[in-house]
Amino acid sequence: MATLKNKKNVVLAVVAIVVIAIIGYVVYSKMMANTGGQRPGGATAVKAMQVIQKDTPINYEYAGDIKSTNEVKITSRVSGTIVEKYITGGQFVQAGQPLYKVDSKQYESALLSAQANLAQAQASYQNALATLQNAQTDNSRYQTLLAQNAISEQQATTQQSQVEALTASLNAQQAIIDSNAALVKKAQEDLDDTVVYAPTSGKLDINDVDVGTYATAGSTVLVTMGSVDQVYAQFNVSEDEYLKLSSFFNSDVGNVTITLSDGTEYPITGKLVQIDRSLATNTGTLAINALFDNPDGILLPGMFARVKVEGEVVPNAILIPQRAVQQILEKTFVMVVGEDGKSVTKPITVGDKVGSFWIVTDGLSANDTVIVEGLTKLQEGVPLDVTMVTPEDLGLTF
Repeated sequence: MATLKNKKNVVLAVVAIVVIAIIGYVVYSKMMANTGGQRPGGATAVKAMQVIQKDTPINYEYAGDIKSTNEVKITSRVSGTIVEKYITGGQFVQAGQPLYKVDSKQYESALLSAQANLAQAQASYQNALATLQNAQTDNSRYQTLLAQNAISEQQATTQQSQVEALTASLNAQQAIIDSNAALVKKAQEDLDDTVVYAPTSGKLDINDVDVGTYATAGSTVLVTMGSVDQVYAQFNVSEDEYLKLSSFFNSDVGNVTITLSDGTEYPITGKLVQIDRSLATNTGTLAINALFDNPDGILLPGMFARVKVEGEVVPNAILIPQRAVQQILEKTFVMVVGEDGKSVTKPITVGDKVGSFWIVTDGLSANDTVIVEGLTKLQEGVPLDVTMVTPEDLGLTF
């Protein structure tokens, strides 16, 4: 019986020890939760950074694409079959360079016919002129005879009427000459237009028509070309962003940069030059063109570009890392290191993003030190073990 009693006491003692251990663990866990990982009587380890204050440009980034500054669909001014092709698709051409030749036979015939009609009209005019000159000579003689009473007034009047009629006939012949001269000019222009020239310098599309294609005047697109010595980077902005950037339009400030799809930053800056006439009704955004010089032809229409526009400069802006900012419902706040080395919660108002940072418009001063790591479960008034870090330590960018 004594042995059984001793065994029972041992079991009870073990159970009591286990229960006490569990209770102790639970109490310890609650203490740790309430102190953000702080050991009882110790300080919580955090990383903190001094608030940055400096003049800060506001940058706006957009997805955009490259567009030609002067895209032209080349058509022939006259109809006919393409009989010669002087270029290949994708080629760079200069303004005035011949591109295509339209069959000119009918236009050569039309010119010859118009020239013949003009020559005939000119001959008729010369005949009419000679007749008029003879009549004018006779009229002068009749006027002399009338003054001498050698002929009747009726004879003189008849001769004067003949001069007037011949003058009207000569004027009609001149009108015929003018009409035929216009037809000759038109026929010559049509013949000249059988050669299609590049209206501007630029690069041709690779999709162009072949010899043998029938081209309808002003309708059949022979090839599309666009200027590439200068190009647009086109992107869309919101109404608010447009208002913020409006002072930079058509200025000499080159405040636009682009990054290409492979991550390469294009070395030449651009400037804002064109704004669409209205907001898009479906998106509420506005299309904008930034102009870039493209001397090496690297930028091609249709290429993707990440557009960055440098906007206004905020003087003495207060900057803190985005990771330091916490939001609960509609409240935005940070935790800073207080003068007594304890954590302090500060409500703030943030403005624009700049790289990895927020601009703080209210709630902080340049003397504040914000906590950037160790914020999980960190409460107000907790003693802190602070390690100061820099933006470079955290891999932050502006």
